[in-house]
Amino acid sequence: MTLEDHFAGRMAALPGNPPTSLGVAVSGGGDSTALMHLAAGWARDRGVRLHIATVDHGLRTGSAAEARGVAAAADALGLSHTVLRWTGWDHRGNLQDAARRARRQLLWDWSLGKVDHILMGHTMDDQAETVLRNLARGSGVAGLSGMAELSRLTPPETAAQPSPATAPAAALPWHAPWLFRPLLGIRRAALRDWLSARGIDWCEDPSNDDPRFDRVRARQALATGAALGLTVEGLAATAGRMARAREALDRRAAEAAPGLSRVERGDVLFDRAGLRALDAETRLHLIAQALRWVASAEHRPRTAPLEQVSADALDGRAGTLHGCTIAPEAAGIRIAREPKAVASLRTRADRGAIWDRRWRLDSDGFAEMEIGAVMPETIADMDDWPATAPRRRRLAGYPAIFHGARLVALPGIWGPPCTITLAPPLGGFPDSLTLVMLSH
Repeated sequence: MTLEDHFAGRMAALPGNPPTSLGVAVSGGGDSTALMHLAAGWARDRGVRLHIATVDHGLRTGSAAEARGVAAAADALGLSHTVLRWTGWDHRGNLQDAARRARRQLLWDWSLGKVDHILMGHTMDDQAETVLRNLARGSGVAGLSGMAELSRLTPPETAAQPSPATAPAAALPWHAPWLFRPLLGIRRAALRDWLSARGIDWCEDPSNDDPRFDRVRARQALATGAALGLTVEGLAATAGRMARAREALDRRAAEAAPGLSRVERGDVLFDRAGLRALDAETRLHLIAQALRWVASAEHRPRTAPLEQVSADALDGRAGTLHGCTIAPEAAGIRIAREPKAVASLRTRADRGAIWDRRWRLDSDGFAEMEIGAVMPETIADMDDWPATAPRRRRLAGYPAIFHGARLVALPGIWGPPCTITLAPPLGGFPDSLTLVMLSH
């Protein structure tokens, strides 16, 4: 089978195939350059519009020239090209994680209303390196399943959200584009051989040889691990087997969730006895997805801290993880947004505005005001608290309308009429578990 045939076969797995328009993320390296040329031929034969995007992180002196090289290559193929520039690195924290989040932010802003899906050039080598890094972190089934061929581009924390009243359905955060990786079954060297045979140039990122980065150390470990049977093919096969196991866990969790959980004002409440009766993997799967849903997070939490807070909650001890609180109450366990995680998050109070990626303002009349989080001190001194309102401590972390530091309205509880509707990116819980089967 030729590489073109393999690519066409994988592209048939796209939802809604054939799409109207596709985005292709191209850095200028060998993998993404091959992806762009393969996609150009495939799209031309099917009348699909392609849009090329290059993220320039601005961290190397040669990055701008590489972006211009991609632009020239795209132009030669008759394709539109956009450079997405990142200028937000403050030289603090984890550079690789910050760069990954920046890419997601930039691709999200670029893709809304423009493309149906975005193609990524990850290869079998990338998959093996991912599995090896996750193995070193002590990951469970989810981490060892590696990258999914198909996953959702979830909205970043600071993503600009269109108004539901005016934006097309495809542009809304809960109808996010799919990320598709059609080259996960192909070795990196095979793509470079394919390019060389056609006289197509590409650039090499010098950071690919920088041992400060864990992906580079994983690549080096693979290069020397063949004597122990540690191979790219073997690790990629493990990812495939773990992905099947994860799918089985997804199904079991989706079946168990309706009888064990309910949603109350955006929190997920579990029946503690029911959770305890589940097998450990399904229980962790459910709690992980509840944490991800409440926080509207891209990824689930790490396995070790997840195991700890889950065990604590079953034993009646409260904890925090993934921007959420996990607290026992009566016969249940409540997972809610951690107030500290949203304490500084403010969004202008325009009708249709989205706060914390899951709360939508459906009221007018709050010009020059903001949506922000209720803090314990916000309502501690209020003396006209309605008798029918929830206990004050349970409202910490929920959205309200503020004018500066002054509380103006607690939706449905206090102040002028105001409606803030729960509209999470992954849909309702536990329905989101079904969608998550396709979005790891």
